Amino acid sequence: MKKILSGVIASKGKAEGEVFVVDKSNKVNMFPKGKILVTEMTNPAFVPAMIKAKAILTDIGGITCHAAIVSRELGVPCIVGLKDATKKLKSGQVVIVDAEKGDVYVK
Repeated sequence: MKKILSGVIASKGKAEGEVFVVDKSNKVNMFPKGKILVTEMTNPAFVPAMIKAKAILTDIGGITCHAAIVSRELGVPCIVGLKDATKKLKSGQVVIVDAEKGDVYVK
């Protein structure tokens, strides 16, 4: 297990699963249930995907950003402010999200 990213804890918890990178909001409707949502940042159009996500990772944001607030309401582990998660992570890759420490690991 190798730590690949560190960011700001937005909603505590842990999750393991496959990454699904959403690089344009029009891909949001393709998000499959149970994957880890990785995107630059979220907005209200992302909520349907956020509901289905096992965890949420964003490049941009702090504890009061959209992803942070919605993930806390949903009880979904979330790390924001990862800077380059959308560049370092690829769809289908298996990762461990440790939103107790703010770290993401590759298996």
